Amino acid sequence: MIHRSSGVLLHISSLPGDYGIGSFGQEAVAFARQMHECGFSFWQTLPFTTIDQYNSPYTSYSAFAGNPFFIDLPSLARQGLLTEEELRANRFPTPYAVDYDWLRKTREKTLRRAFSRIGPGLREKIEEFVQENDFWLPDYALFSALKSRYNEKAWMDWPDQDLKMHQPEAVEAAKAEMADEVFYQEFVQYLFFSQWKAVKKEINNIGIQMIGDMPIYVAQDSSDVWGNRQMFDLDKSGKARQVSGCPPDYFSSDGQLWGQPIYNWAYMKETGYDWWMKRLGVALRIYDMVRIDHFRAFSSYWSIPGDAVTAREGKWVKGAGIDFFNRVWTIFGRDVPIIAEDLGEIDDGVVQLITDTGLPGMRVMQFAFIDNYDNLHLPHNIPKNAIAYTGTHDNDTTLGWLYSTSPENRERALRYCGFSGGNWSEGGFKAPAVRAMIRALWACPAMLAVTPIQDLCGFGSDCKMNQPGVPGGNWAFRITEEALHNLDTSWILELNRTFYRSSI
Repeated sequence: MIHRSSGVLLHISSLPGDYGIGSFGQEAVAFARQMHECGFSFWQTLPFTTIDQYNSPYTSYSAFAGNPFFIDLPSLARQGLLTEEELRANRFPTPYAVDYDWLRKTREKTLRRAFSRIGPGLREKIEEFVQENDFWLPDYALFSALKSRYNEKAWMDWPDQDLKMHQPEAVEAAKAEMADEVFYQEFVQYLFFSQWKAVKKEINNIGIQMIGDMPIYVAQDSSDVWGNRQMFDLDKSGKARQVSGCPPDYFSSDGQLWGQPIYNWAYMKETGYDWWMKRLGVALRIYDMVRIDHFRAFSSYWSIPGDAVTAREGKWVKGAGIDFFNRVWTIFGRDVPIIAEDLGEIDDGVVQLITDTGLPGMRVMQFAFIDNYDNLHLPHNIPKNAIAYTGTHDNDTTLGWLYSTSPENRERALRYCGFSGGNWSEGGFKAPAVRAMIRALWACPAMLAVTPIQDLCGFGSDCKMNQPGVPGGNWAFRITEEALHNLDTSWILELNRTFYRSSI
């Protein structure tokens, strides 16, 4: 069990910087240093994987491959792979949001210029990296090359039937034919992983540990499904018979239809959950702790017909259960650093699985006041073996929630947090109501308390990261250097020290 501590939630994409999106540059190190000076021990991010057409990191073309947008361009310039002129051409004038359309138009051209300048020494390092990651990288690199050839069509729509069905002879022939393009894709992944390894070492040396996020499902249009269709519930054409989602809940009256294929858990068990163990192994090298999103699916999952219009048509199906974690413990030991995201519709089976695994679950303060009863998200009810949040990436900011919730809920929350007098609607770096809610959470028994950077800044709804169930307009929030400079670091440090969560 980790010591009593605190953390901050901020995705890499939201870091400040000159090149349109946060990256694995010195801005990441500077942020970690500032958080350490505030007394934090943990920095939590969202998944590092590639993003879909809606910019979501929760629907990726690979369970393993990293987002190329996170590659730090100044680092490439220092290696002699980019010129100063090329760096200037990649500067983006707006620091407040990520412009993904602009990145898609400019970033790959820049990385290809860098690729054109690699020498023998770097080539050898890339080849060694490919060998170390041969269980996922060759398939992903060819998959990406083929998607480019076929105008980004999903693999289910590729015109070459043998490649579509991942026939070994066709795959090997395509690798040979497209060797340069495949190597480019491997080069990009080498940059991603090597840069992060170096930056994470600096972050850890500062005294900050990284918590990463792992989506439980992978996209239908992914190299994982394309190359390993026996692991998923697919028909002969490769189409998912059953897809993922969740029933109607707090976020959506129709539920959420995510659309990723459901795992073939019987096959997974026969193989000793080998693919999952490799996936966890990579995640545990990238991060210091791993939060498994939608953990409840290991107990039972919402299975929706592949042709369903809404998630309402789904049903609960029994998941892999404790058998899966017996295998995890065999491979990684009983103290494996995993956080179980046990939010949403929780039944006795999920509660029992959390108890049996001993993994810390999650509590979210915004859920504590939605009804007038003594619920499990209220700070005094949060157990020690839990991670407590003011909100997650799927929630509104705390200030935004105070505005949007009912007057009864707001009054209940403010009374609970001891807020009296002053203006509850005041935002900014000393927002009194937001501070009162953070302070109340920090006093709870949970071993780790986490707040998004937006709440430390007192930001409103315009700065939230994601609106579940809405495909567009998400994942774009960025913090500015000015905002970080204006953080009330003395108040944050005193908060951490008062409630015995400080790392310094």
